[in-house]
Amino acid sequence: MTMSKIEGFTSFSSLERRTARKYHLFILVNVFLGSIITGTAFQQLYKLLHQSATDLPRTVGVSIPMKATFFITYIMVDGWAGIAIEILRVVPFVLFHLKNALLVKTDQDREQAMDPGFLDFATYEPRIQLYFLLGLVYCVITPILLPFIIVFFAFAYLVFRHQIINVYDRKYESAGAFWPDVHLRILTGLFIAQLLLLGLLSTKSIGKSTPLLIALPVLTIWFYIICKGQFESAFVRFPLQNAMMKDTLERATEPNLNLRLYLRDAYVHPVFKGGEVNLLYHIDLEEDSPLVPTKRVSQRSSRVTSLAGSDAMV
Repeated sequence: MTMSKIEGFTSFSSLERRTARKYHLFILVNVFLGSIITGTAFQQLYKLLHQSATDLPRTVGVSIPMKATFFITYIMVDGWAGIAIEILRVVPFVLFHLKNALLVKTDQDREQAMDPGFLDFATYEPRIQLYFLLGLVYCVITPILLPFIIVFFAFAYLVFRHQIINVYDRKYESAGAFWPDVHLRILTGLFIAQLLLLGLLSTKSIGKSTPLLIALPVLTIWFYIICKGQFESAFVRFPLQNAMMKDTLERATEPNLNLRLYLRDAYVHPVFKGGEVNLLYHIDLEEDSPLVPTKRVSQRSSRVTSLAGSDAMV
């Protein structure tokens, strides 16, 4: 996240989105592509040294199914074990008892020590995207990997649903700003799976059917362009309906407000205005928005939301 701060992003949601992009690229190159390439170089080193350059695509195509056992082990060790550690929360449990024994002096200190934190989207989302990519790539090449992927996603759904509702605090509300990035990474994984399938089939005896599959990556790119043009504006721009609601409330509360006169020096530093600054009363629309009731009382970051949800449940 430090690199994203150096880039100039200030809001926490923007920092998490940029960090998730970098981490996803790192996992894609280092874990997925790096494992396939190194598997080709070391497991079939003899063939690479004693064959012609025209047989290289066949060697790479053969190495992709050979790495299925590695990724099955990776899913069980990193995926299944990671979900178990997430539900047990061993590290926060140990840290709480250390803080409670060494640092806690008052009730406020105890509340801060019990703070569960928030969901680290920049770390969890790229990892889940990697497992989704593995499922797309090996569902045709090595279907034996699919049960491990299905078990991971089933447990991940149950665990993260419980953690988000009952454990973690909500630090911010991005209004769906993450979805364009998630959609792009899903289609990127589908595109990579289609290219690898084309490369593998070209090395087999059914290579004549490969030209017919070229339409798959083209249709994927076309689908992404259509979705980007139709739906991206709803996630990155302020909805007109909400803007009209704000204008209506503004006219009702400030009927004599001259917006043009106010905006003339609204972004000028108070030192250079030469007079007293008239601060407008800001209306918080979120007070009238429906709240999602939760089963726990937040300690720090989302105290108002969680308390209101608890009252609603009572």
